Amino acid sequence: MIIPYDESLVWIVVVGFIVAFILAFGIGANDVANSFGTSVGAGVLTIFQACILATIFEIAGAVLIGYKVSDTMRKGILDVTLYEGHEKELMIGALSSLAGSGIWMMLATALRLPISGTHSIVGATVGFSLVCRGTAGVKWIALANIAASWFASPILSGIVSGAIFWVLSKSVLESNRPLERGLHILPLVYGLTVAINIISVAHDGPKLLMLDRMPWWGSVLAAIGLGSASALIVYIFVVPWQRKQILLSLSGNEKTTATTTFGTCDKKETTALSVISETPCSSNSNGNAKEAAPKLRGNSSASPLLMVAGSDAESAQNDVNRKEEELPEISRLFAFLQVLTAAFGSFAHGGNDVSNAIGPLIALWAVYAEGSARQEAETPMLILLYGGLGISTGLWVWGRRVIQTLGQDLARITPTTGFTIEVGAALTVLLASKAGLPVSTTHCKVGSIVCVGWASRGGEGVSWKLFRNIAFAWLITVPMAGCLSAACMAVFKEIISL
Repeated sequence: MIIPYDESLVWIVVVGFIVAFILAFGIGANDVANSFGTSVGAGVLTIFQACILATIFEIAGAVLIGYKVSDTMRKGILDVTLYEGHEKELMIGALSSLAGSGIWMMLATALRLPISGTHSIVGATVGFSLVCRGTAGVKWIALANIAASWFASPILSGIVSGAIFWVLSKSVLESNRPLERGLHILPLVYGLTVAINIISVAHDGPKLLMLDRMPWWGSVLAAIGLGSASALIVYIFVVPWQRKQILLSLSGNEKTTATTTFGTCDKKETTALSVISETPCSSNSNGNAKEAAPKLRGNSSASPLLMVAGSDAESAQNDVNRKEEELPEISRLFAFLQVLTAAFGSFAHGGNDVSNAIGPLIALWAVYAEGSARQEAETPMLILLYGGLGISTGLWVWGRRVIQTLGQDLARITPTTGFTIEVGAALTVLLASKAGLPVSTTHCKVGSIVCVGWASRGGEGVSWKLFRNIAFAWLITVPMAGCLSAACMAVFKEIISL
């Protein structure tokens, strides 16, 4: 037992806050880059715009819904009662897990490896516990449930994103009037996205906003009301404005699109306000750029690959085009929507992954403030905010090192597929956050990218070699972080009297 706020332990708290910020920095550079990779890869957001949105919504998610997963990370993996009477040892253990995870996260980011921050901190937590208490200190059933969620989350996320893409493909992309169909469903999509966000915050929400007192039916009513209001606003104001802007843009670019060349990738940065169409990456290009002379058929374009006389051939080729390249008006329509889903994903990431950075820090602080290993106090909101700031800083300073891997290299991302990927992954992460499961946002995003990439373009739509490398990085993360944390704990036990 230690005295609350013991001055002799202040150095552990100070070092813990510093190391936790470094870990949050690494998570921001690695994990948040993965979250916004699809938006940047699709040309919907520039890196600068993605960083601004991440800063706002990562912090909001961390403060509003990050407490549940943080509780799991600090009390659900280890049997903290084993450290009663040895509180200083638990504090040093929490510091070791922060250090081990932080070292591995920074190293992986330097090597441009998109790893899981969740894997890293869970492995580091188990690592120090094995040194201190052996296998008795680990709640193996809880750990098994968390590990099972790592494998289930990419599958579930992929299924959700694939289902959303299938619905959009059948209802919009393959219709004779895709722009009108897209505009018709736009209010519904916006309304559902807003409603899911609202219920994720309002249901069993943070005590800071007194949302924990709201009954479940109140959360549902609030979500339905605000979602419906958002859908109505989009229907009255956004849909007519987008219809006008898209048609003006199409008519203004009709002459220039007649000489579009194919076979190379146009990597220039664009924004949601300027995306009209993208130059496709031709996988079977022989180096000779072919000129296309697309003509507007309703709101679609003719094939840039083959000009064949006859209506049957033209119709068949247009069906191929819809699978190979996104129509410019649909790209523009979903570019606006992907800004919202990018924020949605960032909010979910902040709620789930802030615990990876500050879960052990909260444990360390709770022991220091209470003098007890049981950690019965609530998760402090200011520490959640601190973690969110660290994550945002990492994205701003170092995020672009990993952002290309999942945004461009793993699969070709368009605004439509990017929207389905982000919604599916974010929804999976939000549900896991509310359940208190620290799932990997990296796993969810990769699962969605692979599933949607395969659904939209077949086996050639995914870089399976890169996927294999990413999976290998996932496998070694737990043992690497665990070994680093165990090494730190062993060193501390040698030089500090516990």
